[in-house]
Amino acid sequence: MKTTPQQRPGHPTPRVLVLGAGYAGLMTALRLGPHAQVTLVDPADHFTERVRLHERAAGRPDVTRPLARFLHRTGIEHVPARATALDPEARLVTTDDGRGLPYDRLVYALGSRTALPATAGDPRAYTAESAEALHKHLRDRPGAVTVVGGGLTGIEMATELAETYRPLGTSVRLLSGGRVAAGLSPRGAAHVHRALQARGVRVEEGRRVATADEVDGDVVVWAASFVPNTELAGAAGLALAPSGRVAVDATLRSVSHPEIYVPGDAGAAAHPVAGGELRMSCATALPTGIHTARSIARELRGEEPEPLSFGYRFQCVSLGRRDGVIQFVRPDDSPRDRLITGRPAATFKELVVSGATWLIGRSAHRVHPRSA
Repeated sequence: MKTTPQQRPGHPTPRVLVLGAGYAGLMTALRLGPHAQVTLVDPADHFTERVRLHERAAGRPDVTRPLARFLHRTGIEHVPARATALDPEARLVTTDDGRGLPYDRLVYALGSRTALPATAGDPRAYTAESAEALHKHLRDRPGAVTVVGGGLTGIEMATELAETYRPLGTSVRLLSGGRVAAGLSPRGAAHVHRALQARGVRVEEGRRVATADEVDGDVVVWAASFVPNTELAGAAGLALAPSGRVAVDATLRSVSHPEIYVPGDAGAAAHPVAGGELRMSCATALPTGIHTARSIARELRGEEPEPLSFGYRFQCVSLGRRDGVIQFVRPDDSPRDRLITGRPAATFKELVVSGATWLIGRSAHRVHPRSA
């Protein structure tokens, strides 16, 4: 008979360890708070609104929220440390401050990071993750900026930087290996191109760049792709998909270690409708975090978790502070003809971004009705 965490001797309260306090990890932890003893492991004392990092690069004062505000009176313990080793056989995680944290269920929600070329040490190179340093550089030393990547992340970064720093003497160029905004409809892509042109961004399509040495300019901002933070998982022997993400089943459990769930960017969750892997995004992280919490709660009741049911509705791209594109999509993420542009799209995008953080906060409220 399958052994559930409640049935393990000496552990009346199931222990769930969550690695990572991003969109997926924090949502999972908060939704699981009423059902288990939850420990959240993350070296930072704050939650970062990652989808706002291009705004931070353009001078937004802050894009973080204190973790204490979400966790207050939830009973969830925050361990401010970095996980350095995972032992699935012993069900133990070791942290960089020397702790050994046991678990009955593990949530591996370490997300992703911007992919960097081999010459990542180039002092001209920045990413969304170094948005604060990029802002300081451009504020003090205007110059020529090259953004590498014609997807939504690169588009948002290029338009935001051009809108803010071009009046100060900064020029912005956007390089893309393929078509810029290739995932949008023809009308959506055309609007993006007009917005880039209006802000003086020089677009070069069909330009593949492997290293910073191939790029002219005072600053190079890498925004071409993301890579999953799965080194810890791989070293522990978890099965990885060809993409480098952790291989998971339809319920988001590791195919090699079913006591480990992998929501968000680190997991190779298959799209229930279209097949292939779900894209790395906040739009995926939140629902997979919610699903992970529900699945573990079902397991703790002795029930089998259900497969993920998920479909996309729209893609959002901001084009500075007063413009954007809301591209409505089919459940498989392919673009429909319908879209919203201009200031209404910018307002819509802001509501979506703010709504994601609000939803996380409401999850904390659900854990304890009197939470702050």
